[in-house]
Amino acid sequence: MSGNLTSIELCAGAGGQALGIEQAGFGHEALVEVDGWCRQTLRLNRPQWNVVEGLQSDLTQFDARPYAGVDLVAGGVPCPPFSKAGKQLGAEDERDLFPQALRVVDEVRPKAVMLENVRGFLDAVFHDYRQKLKSQLKAMGYSFVEWHLFNASDFGVSQLRPRVAIVAIHERYADKFEWPKSRSIQPPTVGERLHDLMAANGWPGADAWRDQADEIAPTIVGGSKKHGGPDLGPTRARRAWEALGVNGKTLAETAPEADFDGMPRLTVRMVARLQGFPDEWQFAGRKTNAYRQVGNAFPPPVAHAVAAQIQSAITARRLYAVA
Repeated sequence: MSGNLTSIELCAGAGGQALGIEQAGFGHEALVEVDGWCRQTLRLNRPQWNVVEGLQSDLTQFDARPYAGVDLVAGGVPCPPFSKAGKQLGAEDERDLFPQALRVVDEVRPKAVMLENVRGFLDAVFHDYRQKLKSQLKAMGYSFVEWHLFNASDFGVSQLRPRVAIVAIHERYADKFEWPKSRSIQPPTVGERLHDLMAANGWPGADAWRDQADEIAPTIVGGSKKHGGPDLGPTRARRAWEALGVNGKTLAETAPEADFDGMPRLTVRMVARLQGFPDEWQFAGRKTNAYRQVGNAFPPPVAHAVAAQIQSAITARRLYAVA
């Protein structure tokens, strides 16, 4: 391994969290993701990353022991066990991969752990689940084990997207960690963020649309393989999009043409920008697969903010030890 800080990423998806962690100064030793389209996306954007293939791309089959000693274990374990959109079965849900993430932490014993999940993880019904998770991590030597609810808009993302960050810091570094502070500046509105993309094909209504789309976006949802196509969510969410001048029933392949008349739809690129991805980040697959990857992602700016604080805590303790 290199002399820089290193990490492994579990349930990496399309790379939202991995990108933010990279921006915070971590090099990825391995990325584990069971979905083939997501793995293609990861390789498409970062050919140098070690995207695990074969049986071990399934976290339940992944052997983390070769990566013992990396600085950070991160990931976005599946959210349906804790989501209000599901049945909130928690540990009774076969998709609950927190136990597998803990197994990896035990095999690797990193300096820090960073996991993300939905707001429902904080519901009262999961109090015992959270306490068990905390006790298991503390038993491994992580004296700081906490969770924090962030909204993506607090870090410049033009979207109302609450996500829970779960951070564990080993006792050698715990006293140097602080949660990131939200920005005091309101992020750009949907219209401001997407105006250039809406106007790309010469649509004369782009300026008027920008002025109507004068709020940040509602939470973008990606759907699952069993349910949900390339649309912007259930009826209530679509109404919120309509108030911004967006047709949320489906996505468009391209921006409105010069002769377009009506309420425009978003493209995958537009949604990705609202999610905090840089424009150069590409998504493998056609519209449905690409949109699902975007909608299920952890916004890179939020991941960056949390990972930067972890990086600072580890680095500060290293510098202190040298001094």
